[in-house]
Parts: sequence; C-alpha cells; structure tokens
Amino acid sequence: MHKTKLLEQFRSFYLRNYPDDMETQIEYFAVFGGLGWNIDCQKPLTTLIKELILENLLELNENIEAITLHSSENLRLLRALAVGDRKIFSAFNRAGLNNANGGSALNYLEQKGLIQLEYSREEPARSLNPKGKLKREVTRHRISHKVLFTYPFIRFWFYFIAPHAKAIKEKQYDTFFKDFELKQNSYTSLVFEELSEILLNYNLRDSQIISSGSYWDAKLEIDILTITQDEKVYVAECKWTNHKVNKSEWHKIIDKCQKLGVNPTQIVLFSKRGFSKELSKESGKKLALFCANDFDMLLKNVKDDKLIERLFN
Repeated sequence: MHKTKLLEQFRSFYLRNYPDDMETQIEYFAVFGGLGWNIDCQKPLTTLIKELILENLLELNENIEAITLHSSENLRLLRALAVGDRKIFSAFNRAGLNNANGGSALNYLEQKGLIQLEYSREEPARSLNPKGKLKREVTRHRISHKVLFTYPFIRFWFYFIAPHAKAIKEKQYDTFFKDFELKQNSYTSLVFEELSEILLNYNLRDSQIISSGSYWDAKLEIDILTITQDEKVYVAECKWTNHKVNKSEWHKIIDKCQKLGVNPTQIVLFSKRGFSKELSKESGKKLALFCANDFDMLLKNVKDDKLIERLFN
C-alpha cells in the first residue's frame, strides 16, 4: 500500500511540474513530494527550498504541529525516525520515549497516515542443539521493525528543517544550507531506494511477487530483496551518488548474498549516475543495471486525472 501511494505521488509530481529529466524529478520529489504544489523545476532546488519552505516556515510549522496534535512526543519521534536508522526501538531511545508513550505516538502517526511500518523479515535466532543456549550477544539482539514516511516532504522537514528551525526563524539560513549540501545525497537515497523497488517490481509485473522490501538483521542490510511465487530471488542495491557505480559494488552484493545464504536469480543495481564500462559489460541475465533515466518507465501512460490531493488542505 505504501509503495502504491508513493508511486501516485511521484506521478502527480511529474504531471504538475514536468521536470526535464529523471534525476531532477527524483531530487525535487524527495523534497516536495506529497505537498501537491506546482513548482518551477527550472530553478535550482536550493532556491525553491528558500522561497517556498524557509521563508514560509511559520505557516508550514503550524500545519506540521496541527497534524501532529502539537504533541512533543509525536514531533520527537518523527525527528528521531527521520535522522536515524528508522528502527522503532532505536527511534524510541533517540527521542527519549519508552514503549508506552513511544508506542502511543507511533500508533497515532500511523493512523494519521504520516508513516507506515516496514516489517522485519529476520528469523529469530535458534540454536542447532535443541538443548543448547545461544550466545549472550545473540539473545540480546532485538528484532525491530522499521518505519517509512508516507510523504517525502514530512521526512525532509524532520531531517533538515526541524534541527535548524530556530536559526531559520531568525532568517539565518547558512547552517541549514551547509547541512543540506553535505547530506542531500544521503537523504535522497532512501526515496531512491523506495522508487527502485517500485521499478524492479514493475519489471517483474508478469510474476507473482510474494515478498518484497528491504532486508536487515543483526549482521547485514540489503536495500531490496524480492521473492516471487516461482521461487526466483532478486537482490538489489541502490546508489544515489555523484559518481558511476563500479564492479566492486557488484562484488559487495555477492558477498552479502553468500553471508545470507541466498543464491539470487538476478542481482540488480540502481545508480544515479550510471555505471563504469567494466561493470556495464557484465549486464545480462545475472545482472541488471538501471540509472536515473530509466525511472521514466514509471510515468508511462500517466494521465492528468492522476493528480492527488495536497498534504495540507
């Protein structure tokens, strides 16, 4: 359901603004996605952020506080989820919440439609010996679900705006823009990962997908692990960086698959800026490569009636 809503927002953003290329579409969508605003994609992203967000901070902050019931617990949890690893229990700790008030805030934000849970697919550890005991570090490991933001703009707000709100109110924008320049690619990478899963599953639309999403356990994380009913396994990694992905990234995924005990039908790499010549030569049945421009496949046959409502009505 979350990916369907994200795809609707992605298409709506395109229909409203018609950016020149998919890299611009993804980067601008990662900031303004879900707002339903018409923006000028010919302007630099930083200019739009200043004009539309920073200079309208008070009004936007009132909207944010209204949908979070002016609750400090809700606001702290959203900020912790935005800047952390998205795991529920670590977000509670970061926000200074316990299982009771943290759980209450989590439930409200989910019911409000601001976040959705991403369930862990990690299996509980078991000893090979029925009477044996697990090592202490294994027994202390706590399987935790993660959270995805329904609207990219909400995550952007709590990732970048909330930490600098005091300075922004005083029209001091330098620290915000330094932070944005430093972390923009890292921030955008999650939206790129979510869209990459949508694109992968679009290309598998003739197969029945029984499980798809990111995978994490105590030892490793994989951006996308998709399994079909005919037991085909697709493992994908996503790189939103300003350089081409090289062969070493392919080897890293192969190593992860070996540690996880998975023999993938195909490894898939998604890259902002494409791939080295050496890696491109390996593309084929066992390795699929997608760059930012390939995401225009998600916009095929999109009509104007796909425009959706604004986050703040």
